[in-house]
Amino acid sequence: MAEVLSALADPTRRRILDALADRGEATATVLAAELPVSRQAIVKHLGVLDRAGLVTGHREGRESRYRVIPERLGVTARWMDRVAADWDSRLTAIKRLAEGQ
Repeated sequence: MAEVLSALADPTRRRILDALADRGEATATVLAAELPVSRQAIVKHLGVLDRAGLVTGHREGRESRYRVIPERLGVTARWMDRVAADWDSRLTAIKRLAEGQ
């Protein structure tokens, strides 16, 4: 979970994920043409996203084509929902105590 959250913390990586989600799959060259980042930087960001389990790549000729792994995002979203629900319960309890109910 820490790798996923760390990967998602970077706005460039989020933009890469958005671009991949929109396109279905793309190469680092295509992504670099769409984003204000060099191809080398895109490759490094894709490596972080790959290690976090958020994207996967496969070789096609001389380049790798990447796509989003939606399941990993779903697991993270469900975890975040549980954390949010726990905090909502705690805050509701604090509110009741503060209001004397």
